[in-house]
Amino acid sequence: MTRERGKWLKFRIVSLVVFFLILFIALLSRALQLQVFSCKTLKQRAENQHVVTLSLLPERGIIFDRNGEKLAASIRADSVCAAPVKVKNPRGVAEQIASLLRMDRDTVLKKISGNKKFCWLARKINPAQAVAVDKLNIDGIFLIKEPKRFYPNGELAGHLLGFVGVDSNGLAGLEHGYNSYLEGTPEKLTWARDAKGRKLFPRVEKSVTAEDKGYNLILTIDSRIQYLVESQLREAIREREAKGGYAIVMDPKTGEILALADGQPFDPNKHTFSKVKNGAISDCFDPGSTFKPFLVAGALEEGVIRESDKLNCENGRYVVGGKVIHEAQRKKHNMLSLHDAIKYSSNIGAVKVSEILGKEKFYKYIEKFGFGSKTGIDLPGESTGILRPLHNWTNVDAATIAFGQGISVTAIQLIRALAAIANDGVLMQPYVVRGLVDNKGQIVKVNRPTVVRRVISPDTAKRLTAILTDVVGDEDGTGKNARITNVSVAGKTGTSQKFDFIRKVYSSERVRTSFMGFFPAEDPQVVILIVLDEPQKGKWGGVAAAPVFKNIGEQIITTCFKTNIREVSPPVPVLGEEKIGGKVKLVSTEEMIMENAVAEDVDEEVMPDFRGMTIREALKQSKKRGIELNVTGSGWAVSQEPSPGVSISDHHSCTVSFAAGD
Repeated sequence: MTRERGKWLKFRIVSLVVFFLILFIALLSRALQLQVFSCKTLKQRAENQHVVTLSLLPERGIIFDRNGEKLAASIRADSVCAAPVKVKNPRGVAEQIASLLRMDRDTVLKKISGNKKFCWLARKINPAQAVAVDKLNIDGIFLIKEPKRFYPNGELAGHLLGFVGVDSNGLAGLEHGYNSYLEGTPEKLTWARDAKGRKLFPRVEKSVTAEDKGYNLILTIDSRIQYLVESQLREAIREREAKGGYAIVMDPKTGEILALADGQPFDPNKHTFSKVKNGAISDCFDPGSTFKPFLVAGALEEGVIRESDKLNCENGRYVVGGKVIHEAQRKKHNMLSLHDAIKYSSNIGAVKVSEILGKEKFYKYIEKFGFGSKTGIDLPGESTGILRPLHNWTNVDAATIAFGQGISVTAIQLIRALAAIANDGVLMQPYVVRGLVDNKGQIVKVNRPTVVRRVISPDTAKRLTAILTDVVGDEDGTGKNARITNVSVAGKTGTSQKFDFIRKVYSSERVRTSFMGFFPAEDPQVVILIVLDEPQKGKWGGVAAAPVFKNIGEQIITTCFKTNIREVSPPVPVLGEEKIGGKVKLVSTEEMIMENAVAEDVDEEVMPDFRGMTIREALKQSKKRGIELNVTGSGWAVSQEPSPGVSISDHHSCTVSFAAGD
C-alpha cells in the first residue's frame, strides 16, 4: 500500500512538473508573441486608444510682386475643435459656442454629440473670438493654430491672385495654377489621454521647417502699376457708367505682364465663387477696329499695298455679298491712302485692304498673330477665342472680320498681338511668374522670355508703327485723346457692337470700346490695352478708352519709370541665373532675353538715337560705344546733341535731355 502511494505521489509530482513546464512554455510563447511578433500591432492599438493624430494644413509659400512687395502670405489663425467624448454637457456647450461664434446651435450640438475623438467646429476665427473661446475653458473644446491665407492689399490683383479654400488648396488664379508649388508639408498634431479617458493634451509632434513650407512665387507684376491701372480702370467704369472692363500692361520685349486688371473689384480675403472669373484672359469679344492693324500688317508684309496707295471708300456705303457696310458714325470718305484709312479708322478702307490681300493670306496672318489659340499665359482659365475655319468664310465674313466683327478674341490675345508689332514683329509668350524660390532664397525655377515666332519683318513693324503713331499724334487721328506729353505714342481705337442673340443682329446700343497702344514709339517699353464693356457715356474707343490709356501712361512714366521697370529690387532673387563657383549670380532681364530675341546689326560708327530711352539705357548704350554722356533732367530722353546718325569719330560726347510726362 505504501509502495502504491509512493508511485502515485511520484506520478503527481511528475505531472505537476510537466504541467508547470507546459504552462511556462505557453506563457513564454505568449510573451514572445506579444513582445516580439505582435508588438507593432499592439502598439498601434494602444495608440489608437490613447492618441489622436491630426494633419494640420501646410503653410503656403509667399507671393511677391517684382519689387518684393508681399501680395499673398500665410498668417496663424485659431480654429476651434472638440473631443466629443469629453464634452460633459453637449447642449449647454452647443449653446455657448453657437452664441459666441454665431453658428447654428443644432449644427454644433450634432458635431459634439457621440463618442468621436475629434471634430472641427469653426476654422480660422478672428482673434477676439479666439480669446472668448479660450476664456470659456470648456473640457473637450480646444483651440489650434492653423495657417490662414492673407492678402495684405485686399482687392489689389485679386482676380490674378485667386484664393484658397478652407483646406488651403488653391481654387482660382495663381493660387490654383501654382498650387503644387505653393503648398507645403502638413504639420502633425497629437492628443494623448490616459486609460480612463481623462483630458486630452494637444502637442505639436514636429515643427515646420523651411523645407516643409511651400515655394515662394516672384511675379512679373509691378504692384505700383497694378494699383494705378485698377484705380484708373474702375474710375472710368464709374464715370462712363460701363458694365465692366479690363486693362493689361505688358513689356513687349519680354512678354512680362506688369499689370492685369478686371473692372469688377474682388477681395480674395472675402472670396465668393461668383466673382472670381478673370475676364482679361477668359472673356471673348469682337475686337472692332483694334483688329485693323493686324490686317494691314499682313498686307504690308506681303507687299500687296503701300502706305500711300489710294483706297476708294465709296462715300461711306459699300455692298459686299448683298450686305451693306457703313463707316462708323455714318462718316463718308471717298479716296483715302492706306495711311489715312487707318488714321480715320475707315471700315470700308479695311474691307478694301482685305480684298487686296485675299482671304487665305488674311487668315494666315490672323493665326500668325496668335488669334484662335491660347497664348500660353501661366494662368488658369484662358480661352482660345473664336476663329472660324477658313473654309467656312464667305466674302461677307472676310469683309466684317477686316474691321473686327465676326471674330472673337481675348484681351490677352489682343495685347500680345500688338506687342509683336512693338517688338519689331516678334511674338512673345506672356507670363506673370518670373520664378520660384525656396524659403532659404535658393532659386528653384526661372521663367524666361520665350519667343513664339516672327510674325512680320522689322521693316513692316516700323512702317506700321509710323501709321499708328499718327493715329494718336495727328490732330485728326481717332486716338488723339491718348497723347502723352513729350512721349510718342502709337495706338489704335476700337468700338465693337455686341451681337443681340434675340434679334439676331449686332446692337447699336450695346458696345465694347477699347484703345491699345505702346510708347515710346521709337523704342517701345510698355504696351497698354484698355477695354470698357457697354459704356453708357461716350461709346467710342477714342472718347472713353483712350483717356484711360493716357492717364495710366503718364503715371507710369512719372512714378514708375524713374528707374527701369525691368529691374528687380532686393530682396527678390529672381531674374535669371548664372551659376559661378556653386553660387547663383543674378542677371538682368535685358541680358536674359538676348539669347531669345532676334538680333539685329548695330552700326557702331554713328551716334546712336538715345531718344525714348531711360537714363540707365542711354548710359549703357553710350558705354558700349565709348561715348561720354552728359545727362540733364530725368525721365525719358526727348532730345540729344549731336543728332543721331552723325559719325562718332567726330564726336566723343553727347548731351541728352530727359523729361517726364506732365
